[in-house]
Amino acid sequence: MKPVKPRFGIDIDGTVTAPDTLIPHINKQYKTNIVLDDVVEYDFLSAFPHPVDRKEFARWFKENEPYLYSVSQIAKDAQSILKNWHKQYELYYISARDNTLYDITKRWFEQHQVPYDHIELIGSHDKLEAAKKHRIEVFFEDKHDNAVELAEELKIPVLLFDTPYNRKAIPSNVIRVRDWKEANEWIMRHF
Repeated sequence: MKPVKPRFGIDIDGTVTAPDTLIPHINKQYKTNIVLDDVVEYDFLSAFPHPVDRKEFARWFKENEPYLYSVSQIAKDAQSILKNWHKQYELYYISARDNTLYDITKRWFEQHQVPYDHIELIGSHDKLEAAKKHRIEVFFEDKHDNAVELAEELKIPVLLFDTPYNRKAIPSNVIRVRDWKEANEWIMRHF
């Protein structure tokens, strides 16, 4: 049975949260000063001016994940647009975050007054099954390969929030948007 309201699938990190929100914390820890424009791959370490041990970075990130996510900045205009959408669309957040971060994530949503119908933390970047299971009609994403896979496999439009790390070629049903206002304009035209 199809949902009564159109159902949107929405990534959290780099989409609902500002794509550069983790950078100040990484800079402080690693005594560097990278900016979002330096991150041209979906991998913060690609932007570092000096080599960093990947295992050590992964360990630091895992240890600090709860704190980093709890202080993440919300993307400009996300809250007001999502609040407005919630009146007429179902908002399903599907994130690669590990499910152990559910309480922190839910608290962040409440603190920032971000409306939701469902939050699913799948612990991997493979969002295809969750999007299929929940019959998502449009997806909002910042990771290039996720956007392409979801668009091609599910034959749905995917709005890709433009960042320096996702500027590879995209199929026609992946729509590049600069921000939430552009995403909203697209939704208003197509829904």
